[in-house]
Amino acid sequence: MTIDAPTETATMLAMTRRVLLVDDDPHIRQLLAFAFEKAGFAVEEAGDGEAALLATARQAPDLVVLDINMPRMDGLEVCRRLRASSDIPVLFLSSRDDEFDRVLGIELGADDYVTKPFSPREVVARANAILRRSSPRPAQAGPPAGGISKGQLRLDPEGWTAHWGAGEVSLTVSEFNILKALALAPGRILSRDQLIDQLHGPGFAITDRTIDSHVRNLRRKFGDVGAGDVVETKAGVGYRLGPCLGSAEGVP
Repeated sequence: MTIDAPTETATMLAMTRRVLLVDDDPHIRQLLAFAFEKAGFAVEEAGDGEAALLATARQAPDLVVLDINMPRMDGLEVCRRLRASSDIPVLFLSSRDDEFDRVLGIELGADDYVTKPFSPREVVARANAILRRSSPRPAQAGPPAGGISKGQLRLDPEGWTAHWGAGEVSLTVSEFNILKALALAPGRILSRDQLIDQLHGPGFAITDRTIDSHVRNLRRKFGDVGAGDVVETKAGVGYRLGPCLGSAEGVP
């Protein structure tokens, strides 16, 4: 398998990034390690879920590439435990026939997934896309300098933080980007395709169910702090930002 040399931009982006590769198949880890190291990443490996959790506790990586199907502790449980204490971006590796697990992984807070068999170059490209979305942006036209506010909701795009009232609501990169896209289009309904473009760029092939899963996560997290009116659904069309005044009942 031939892996092309990365572009100068991609290498500069990744040179200080650390990736943790978690898979019980050493051959897959070897292929991915070669691809990530060639792209300028520092690589750490783990052969099972328990070793992965120990590695992240020792030193948090910038990204975890995580196989779903592993013995002893599968990737879904690893993701669940990571999300209980951190927002480290997670890229799942999954088999083509386990759509349920892929959707569940997104609901648990994974940022993206790649199906097996895969191209190592694609995995590295997806990883770079996730890290670009979580990196500080240069100043440009877009969100106001003081952040984005509506009702009790406040977003800080530079700090990648979301607040409800005086408290912070911990979001993944994908969840934050969806909420930011809605907040920058007040009153407008954004289709799932438009939200996919916001997350991954035009033409990216993921399903509508992935967006729906991220929105469910947003509603659950804000619902836990009494904010049930952050995202509204327009049946058959898409989503828009709600009034953000606080509602225990939520918005369908």
